[in-house]
This record gives sequence, C-alpha cells and structure tokens, in this order.
Amino acid sequence: MGLLTRELDPDPALRGVVRRATYFEERSAGPMRRVEGPMLGVVLLFSLGPDIEVAGERIGSFAAGLWDRPVTTGHFGEQRGYQLYLDVLGARRLLGVPMSELSNRLVPLEDLLGRQADELTERLAGAGDVDGCHALAQAALARRHVEGHPAAPEVAYALDRVRASRGAVRVEALAAEVGWSARHLATRFHADVGLAPKVVARLARVEHAVALLRAGRPLADVAYAGGYADQPHFNREFRALVGCTPGEFRSVQDTPVPA
Repeated sequence: MGLLTRELDPDPALRGVVRRATYFEERSAGPMRRVEGPMLGVVLLFSLGPDIEVAGERIGSFAAGLWDRPVTTGHFGEQRGYQLYLDVLGARRLLGVPMSELSNRLVPLEDLLGRQADELTERLAGAGDVDGCHALAQAALARRHVEGHPAAPEVAYALDRVRASRGAVRVEALAAEVGWSARHLATRFHADVGLAPKVVARLARVEHAVALLRAGRPLADVAYAGGYADQPHFNREFRALVGCTPGEFRSVQDTPVPA
C-alpha cells in the first residue's frame, strides 16, 4: 500500500488556529525517506502507529514550528497518523508557547500537552474510523483553545504583508508601515513567528515557487514570478530551502526513496 491521505475540515471552533487536518497511512516493503520543503505553518502530528523518523530523529507525536532548511522524513515500513497544520500565530493559543521555542525543532507532544498528549493519541489510535478520529481530536483541541497570547497587531500585519507579497516586501518598508524600527520589528517578529522577517520572506517566496511548479509552470516563468534575479539565484535558494533544484523537484519531493 502506498501513501493514502484524507483531508478533513477543521472544527469552526478552531478557526484561525487549524488551517488543515489530514489523516494518513502508508506501508512499504522497507524503510522509506522523503525530502520535505519548509512551509509557513506549524505542524502538530499525532503518531498512531510505530515511531517515524524526522530530521534523523526517531520520534512519536510531536509539534514543529517553522524550519529554514529542508527536512527528511521517513518511516521503517509503516506509518499512520493524524496531522494538523496550524496557523503560525494562532498556534500559541493552542500550544501555549512562543513560536520561537518551536522553530527548527521537533518538540515531543507530551512536553507541550502533558498527560493529555498520550491519552489523546491512544484514543485517536483506537477510534473506529477516520471520521471518529478527527471528531475526537477536534473536540479535545477545541477545549484547549484559549483566546490569550495574541501576537502584537504589528507582527500580525507584517506577517500578512509578507504572505500577500509572496516575500517581496522589504523589512524596512514593513517597519515604516507599522511605525516601528526595523530592529524592533525583527525582534518581536522572531519571538511571535519563530524566524526573522527576512527568512520568512524567503520561505514565502519558495512556497509560492513550489505551488507554481506543482501547477506545471516552466522553470523560467517560476523564477520570474518569484522575483529571483536569475535562474542560478533561483536554483541556490530553492536547493537551500527545499533540498533539491527546481528541475529535480517533481522527482525528489514527491517520490519516496528506499533508505
């Protein structure tokens, strides 16, 4: 059995926090690895089968913030899980920690949710079907959701501008728009988002490039639409953040390689 996934609708009570919910399972003849590019979001994963491997670390359920480098994920012949993609600013209302504590890190879920992590994971693993698993998880997390720990409006504005401009807006321009110095904006942004504004802008640009490549756009068009100076610049940035060149993307990103 190859990789099977099912996208599920988040509970309205978690609007602004959970952007996507996915159930997945996979079996193979042996260990498998995949290169995962970074994204502008926080991952919350409940491992419902054997431990998996992420960034060379064997782990069960975990949370991970923004990463500024590619990550290899894998399993040892089988994986099954329930994964949430959280809004980078909304995640703190669910997890209760600044995103700077999750960036470029895997944090075991019990370190964030306490005993509830193991209890909930066990309940999800024992659910009768995917819909039951999803309903249990969404109800439990909705009870954890609190309205505290909001990011500063200036940080939320800056992040929205970075996303909307696909990384093209300059930090100095953002600082002027919110009435802060560039240094103060960078400090507050890093605390609430997990990475510096310039790094997040790079991620936004590459995330857009990935979407265009998936849509079948030619490499030259993608480099131009992404605002890269030239094809070599595009190749360097893409490799640094995704782990392969744009030309290799379709074969490397989406095709598991035996370990």
